[in-house]
Amino acid sequence: MIPLPKMHSQFRITGQKHKRTMKFCHPYAVRKFNHFNNLCFGGKLPPVTIEMCNAKTYLGQCTHKIRKKADGTQEKYDFRIRLSLRADLPEDELDDILIHEMIHYYIGVNNFRDTAPHGILFRQKMELINSTYGRHLTISHKGTKEQKEKMEDTRRHWHVVAVITMNNGVKGIKVLPRVLPSILKYYNAVTASPQVRSVELYMSDNIFFNRYPNSAALKYYVLDEAVINSKLKGAERMGCDGTRIIRNV
Repeated sequence: MIPLPKMHSQFRITGQKHKRTMKFCHPYAVRKFNHFNNLCFGGKLPPVTIEMCNAKTYLGQCTHKIRKKADGTQEKYDFRIRLSLRADLPEDELDDILIHEMIHYYIGVNNFRDTAPHGILFRQKMELINSTYGRHLTISHKGTKEQKEKMEDTRRHWHVVAVITMNNGVKGIKVLPRVLPSILKYYNAVTASPQVRSVELYMSDNIFFNRYPNSAALKYYVLDEAVINSKLKGAERMGCDGTRIIRNV
């Protein structure tokens, strides 16, 4: 994972000459939140918790909790804006990401009803900001292919990888925690399923597996057999009898 930038170092020079890119850091995000709150929202957005994270699947996110009030109605609370530290982007693109999440916050904190997460109200506010302030907000900021590649963790980690073969021939993988009880729990539960033909366990440090969640949740990700074989080339095969792991089988 990309470490948190030093607080005094907000900008990095990367790529082409004179092209300034940067990563989010907390002081920058707070300062820009206050700036765009005044500029685009009339200074009416309440202060919100802004968190830096190492998310691989999103660049920005606005979350909240819901609780029931004494009169039976629901209210949203504990709003948080989360910003990923992983991608180097031009300053204006990061600002657009922050403003995008601020629109979600604006709709949520005012308890407005929209037709969808990026519904009519969201799009109207987005288009107003774009036309008034020359921004380039979109309903999605998943990033380009190049940006996604930059966001991926490229360090080598050891993974326990389960390869699941279904009775219909479909294959998939699951990255498991390197904790024996979790491995055994998953292995025993999956092998007990009548739809499963086999479960094989491997130890691999291929960075390909960094992209998959590490958990013992009872699911798997379907992959082509040729892809699985190529990514597990050179991996250590491990045996399991339901109560222990046997290395170097």
